[in-house]
Amino acid sequence: MRSVEDILALMGGAEAAAAQCQVGTEAIRKWRQAKSIPAKHWPAVLAATGLSLSDLTSAAPTPQETPMPDQVPEGATAVLVLDDGSVHWGLGFGAHGTNEAEICFNTGLTGYQETLTDPSYAGQIINFTFPHIGIVGTNPEDMEAATPVARGLIVKQDVTEPANYRATLHLREWLKRHGVPGISGLDTRALTARIRDGGAPNGVISFPADGRFDIPALLAQAKAWPGLEGMDLAKEVTARQAYHWDETCWSWGKGFGAQKAPTHRVVALDYGAKRNILRCLADAGCDVTVLPATATAEEILREKPDGVFLSNGPGDPAATGAYAVPAIQGVLAAKVPVFGICLGHQLLALALGAKTYKLDRGHRGANQPVQDLATGKVEITSQNHGFAVDPKSLPEGVVVTHVSLFDGTNEGIAAPARRAFSVQYHPEASPGPSDSHYLFHRFVEMMAQAKA
Repeated sequence: MRSVEDILALMGGAEAAAAQCQVGTEAIRKWRQAKSIPAKHWPAVLAATGLSLSDLTSAAPTPQETPMPDQVPEGATAVLVLDDGSVHWGLGFGAHGTNEAEICFNTGLTGYQETLTDPSYAGQIINFTFPHIGIVGTNPEDMEAATPVARGLIVKQDVTEPANYRATLHLREWLKRHGVPGISGLDTRALTARIRDGGAPNGVISFPADGRFDIPALLAQAKAWPGLEGMDLAKEVTARQAYHWDETCWSWGKGFGAQKAPTHRVVALDYGAKRNILRCLADAGCDVTVLPATATAEEILREKPDGVFLSNGPGDPAATGAYAVPAIQGVLAAKVPVFGICLGHQLLALALGAKTYKLDRGHRGANQPVQDLATGKVEITSQNHGFAVDPKSLPEGVVVTHVSLFDGTNEGIAAPARRAFSVQYHPEASPGPSDSHYLFHRFVEMMAQAKA
């Protein structure tokens, strides 16, 4: 069995190995640190070195299973059980209950309420890397949907009393009212490293009212959960019927406004749309009609839109694409301008003939650097996605416009001849930086040109 250092030497060094495995040099550093090479890279390593599979077995990460305890540790009131067998005890808060989901991490320092109510988090339990979650309480203005969509949250520090003038409810009580369980006291950095190096696991968070835990049953529940790949969750979070939207963005001392003189008519397809996205469209001068995710091309075009917006949302784009792609293709055929973000970006790519794939750990946080290839400008963006567009699959006439500076994955495409463009990140910046607000105005300009 060969060591990681021996294997890297055979591949010509760290930079050559990174190029052959199509990863960054940061990934090579992590291999050295962990003294292991993830199994997904073995085919590239074997092809580059001529080694046999037995030479790589020492480079495979081994599951770190925590023995299942016979009794609950003193003071513990909740548990997180991962599908690799690890058991993490802590203090429960929020609603009593047991939920299974994919475990992901979010690196944002602010905006936990927007994060928990972002429909793109359906089917996920969020591990927050920032330790002080709950310090500003909750309020009705920071909701991105009517109710939280995340299936649970994991935090380091115990939730404290809120210290913000806008707070109307403690995070614990807010979670309890919405049926969301939380667990505190976990080593969230270690869990983040586990997700970073081994991919997002499935897991179960359990905060029982009676304090009784059946760990083998919880482990079986975690292993039985099918995962997000192949799962269509847009139907679970979409609007049930069409509605009109004219509310504009919040401003200090004034709250939300209203768009009273729109210049363009937009149909927004709701795959899990955040409220602040709709507000940004209204702010940019759009009269917005929201349609359910399952709307057909005929139903969309019946609204006589100047443009069509494809929203963010959860789940596997290939699954949602079964009904969304034909509708988008119908809109493109009618030469109506199209703008998509997040899941909408992936669905536009599928409609244009490209492919998507699942990321090992995803991008979730408000500090993600993205480069605009046309200008060279770097934007700090807010992101939440576990799937990505394969740039190698883009057909002729579709170009890459933005890339991630973290891992080089695709962050934007454009099909100029089809009057369509999209980005993977969240330009509405809720929560997060406002570097990318200009994209809403780019969409308006495209509609104006189409009408000229």
